[in-house]
Amino acid sequence: MSVPDQELIARVVAKKDQHAFSQLVLRYQSQLRVWARRLCDGDAHLADDLAQETFIKAYAALGAFRAEAKFSTWLYRIAFNIAANRWRGKKIQWCELDDNEDVESEHCELKQFDAKRDVEAAMQQLSAAQQLAIRLCFEDGFSHDEAASIMGVPLGTLKTHVARGKQKLQTLLASWSQVA
Repeated sequence: MSVPDQELIARVVAKKDQHAFSQLVLRYQSQLRVWARRLCDGDAHLADDLAQETFIKAYAALGAFRAEAKFSTWLYRIAFNIAANRWRGKKIQWCELDDNEDVESEHCELKQFDAKRDVEAAMQQLSAAQQLAIRLCFEDGFSHDEAASIMGVPLGTLKTHVARGKQKLQTLLASWSQVA
């Protein structure tokens, strides 16, 4: 039976228990690295650096974690902030849909379909905020509240990004509804 996140966090904060923190890292490192690859345009090495920096910052700031959101949401927010700082410095750019090497061959097969190509081309027509909002909510399965927290925007702003992004995608992909 696994120890709840809150208990591990309390042990890290109270006793600087590195073993407890390593359990949190093991629990979340895979999903954080997958998401970091999206933020790093598929660059696995840069994503690993981003994930490592995220965990270092999380360890240093764990005392400030208020548990108003899930621990994973808080981690994603830290990663997003680090990536956003790099974007501002133009060290990395927005990503493609590729999210890990395990699905690389499957992704190559899917690229053969016109629909996949058209959807990706349409996604690239959206603003970076709309892309991120849609990816967080529909690809990564975050709730609107969690996605807003990760992006550091009010819930209404997140919903606007999603709605406008969906509306633009619907317009850009209108020819597909005529085919069906």
